[in-house]
Amino acid sequence: MSDAGIWYIGINGQQHGPLSTQQVVDMIHSGQINQTAYAYGQTAPQWTPIAQVPWFSNMFTQQPAPPPPPAGPAPIVVDQIDYDIVGADSQYVDVTLDPGEAAIADASTLFYMDQGIRPEAIRGDAAASFSGNLGAMTLFTNHGKERQKVSFSAPYASKIVPLDLPSLGGALIVQKDAFLCAAKGITVDVAWSKPLGSGLMATEGYTLQKIEGAGFAFVVAGGTVVTRDLREGETLRMEAGCLVALEPRVAYDVQWMSGFTTAQLGGDGVAIATVQGPGRLWMQTLPFSRLAGRLLAAQASTRT
Repeated sequence: MSDAGIWYIGINGQQHGPLSTQQVVDMIHSGQINQTAYAYGQTAPQWTPIAQVPWFSNMFTQQPAPPPPPAGPAPIVVDQIDYDIVGADSQYVDVTLDPGEAAIADASTLFYMDQGIRPEAIRGDAAASFSGNLGAMTLFTNHGKERQKVSFSAPYASKIVPLDLPSLGGALIVQKDAFLCAAKGITVDVAWSKPLGSGLMATEGYTLQKIEGAGFAFVVAGGTVVTRDLREGETLRMEAGCLVALEPRVAYDVQWMSGFTTAQLGGDGVAIATVQGPGRLWMQTLPFSRLAGRLLAAQASTRT
């Protein structure tokens, strides 16, 4: 095809030209001219959208090939729920679901639910819900035509900590039994488990779970909740039950340390968690294991 001569180009109401065909092509390639421009020339004797001019139309209809799909499984879509935490020392969380949205939790933490909420028991390996061998969980789905609420509370007096996983890197490590509920699509799996020395902790060992996804999850903590940001290489030790959650980049270990005699746990020793930065962690002043130990000690004393 021979050169069509001289062109005038209209961009945002401003006329540019005269331009040769090659100059127009170069301007299209450089992004100075897009398909919202108009062209006027020998083969377009009136202002015409440039994408409709045969000389240039093919430059706007060709689309680059899409990139190859990313490696690994497709990302899980997480419901974007609304919530409200109610109460002071003994809290519950109101989760508001749009039609079709759902939350996941252990059924034993259910407080109340609106009429449109339908519970459905699921297993830990249910798609887009839970992964790992965590036992039965429940999916609470809004099957109504309007927004509905479902509420969850901990099995003991505690505070509820909302965790916006995307703002925290997409994943957190939490202590066993700290997880309360989450938006559908959050995954929960066992991250680390270790048997421990003697006494109450040894009957269950120490387990950490990983929660991951692009939405909100909620954990429970007893007493006062303390957040700490560790510097690179900074190390902190605590009674293992006081550790609630930490970022995956924080190094951690739990050891049974002798030299501690406790009436509540029995035996000689205490489980000590050691964490090392950098990263953020959440701690609690009244872990459930400590409360349970006090109750067991009180029960034993009444029998003597």
